[in-house]
Amino acid sequence: MTTVELTRFRVEPDRVGDLLRARPAMLADFLADREGFLDARLVRLPDDQWLDIVTWSTPEDFAASRAKGADIPGIAAFFAAIAELVSAEEGVAPPIPGS
Repeated sequence: MTTVELTRFRVEPDRVGDLLRARPAMLADFLADREGFLDARLVRLPDDQWLDIVTWSTPEDFAASRAKGADIPGIAAFFAAIAELVSAEEGVAPPIPGS
């Protein structure tokens, strides 16, 4: 079963462009440096909030990435655009029968 990271955060309206410009470099850094990173989807929500849905191979891969934090410029630039962490959750995605 894969691990799913759900992170909700707030971005000031004048920093949305910074967030979106930083996203490709952040994803590239995750692919290059984060073992078990599978994919990520960014969802814009009401009230200047965003939801980042990140999929990891294992909970250990997610924990190792979290421990590294924003240690690479592309990741740091993305995190710098975030004004406030609203919530962070972790769950598992069970396999779909027949797939």
